[in-house]
Amino acid sequence: MRCKDTKAQHLSRNGRLLVTLAVLFCFSLLSKHAAAQTGGLIIPAGTPEDKDLQAISAESDANKKLGMYQDFVQKYASNPAAVAYGNWQISQAYQSSGDVNKALEYGDKAVAAAPQNIDILVSQANLAQQAKDNAKLMEYAAKGGTACGSVGKEAKPAGTNDAEFQTQVKEEKDAVKNSCTFLESAGFNVIVDENDPKKRMAYIEDYTAAFPESKFGDQVSSYAMYTLGPGQLNDQARLFAYGEKILASNPNSLPALLLLAGTYVDDPKPGSVAKAIAYAQRAVTAATADDPTADKSHKTSAGVAHSILGYGYLKEDKTAAAIPELKTSIDLLKDQDQQQQYAIALYRLGFAYAKLNKVTDAREVLTQAVKISGPVQAMSQDLLAKVNAARAKGR
Repeated sequence: MRCKDTKAQHLSRNGRLLVTLAVLFCFSLLSKHAAAQTGGLIIPAGTPEDKDLQAISAESDANKKLGMYQDFVQKYASNPAAVAYGNWQISQAYQSSGDVNKALEYGDKAVAAAPQNIDILVSQANLAQQAKDNAKLMEYAAKGGTACGSVGKEAKPAGTNDAEFQTQVKEEKDAVKNSCTFLESAGFNVIVDENDPKKRMAYIEDYTAAFPESKFGDQVSSYAMYTLGPGQLNDQARLFAYGEKILASNPNSLPALLLLAGTYVDDPKPGSVAKAIAYAQRAVTAATADDPTADKSHKTSAGVAHSILGYGYLKEDKTAAAIPELKTSIDLLKDQDQQQQYAIALYRLGFAYAKLNKVTDAREVLTQAVKISGPVQAMSQDLLAKVNAARAKGR
């Protein structure tokens, strides 16, 4: 029997979730009528492997014990459980001595022999964090996510009733819950930390495949859309495909709806504006900003959706229909600390008023827009100058 004391500590720093997991393992000797299970690695009691492990456990000298484990791995090279456990113990020995690279090397051998073992993957993830190797950390997190997703999905053993089986499944999931939470959070942090868009997108694809129901799903979707959008990879085809994939599993995903709406509304291809309007309307519905319990995030999302909707109507020459959407957007965004989105909505509303020759109304909103520093400021100043010129000419 293996005994384990697992602690998970969650820290919040600069909006980033940091997770550390301390895992302590011990290996106790079993009777000849039992089996040794080491992190899911079963070594039957009374076998030569079991007897050798008992001898290794009895050795007090760390260097001698390390050599014995190395001999053990060579001796039982045809036994995957023995190879995985032996290499795992060698990895932990090197970790204790401070040689993280050697620890990772032998840990990888353990993973190769037991690729679904969550305890070993957690151990490797901790080592990758120590080594500041995010590529390896994502590798272990993704493998761990796949392993976590398979827990409790095995077929019911013959002779086991439904109640007993459900109890077993619950116990299995409870046993790995902290480890799976650690791997899920560690993988998300890799995405957050990565500055290279190509690497970030590769991490995102690995992560979403491994954690399809992650609690960070919306944030990961936002990172994906941003990474694929203008200023990063600028891969519209891939962005559209990714967005549709997200919506297939979560039709009300606000990040996907908003990014697709925002991308389609600026796409010159025929039919793109109509798609943008459809996605923006879905986002307005999903955000439920008129619900008294709606939080700041949902109100902001609704504000952006109304802004895109108004812009789409403008591009379809439905200016009268655009104005109420943009006014709603402004009302939702002005108190949400979203100055740039607020400025965009103000500019679009000013443009709509100017298009209808409502010069006074246009001047009023554009005067607010020019006070906000950012990419829309110069456009607002230029439009305001034209509106003022038109107003002076009309006197």
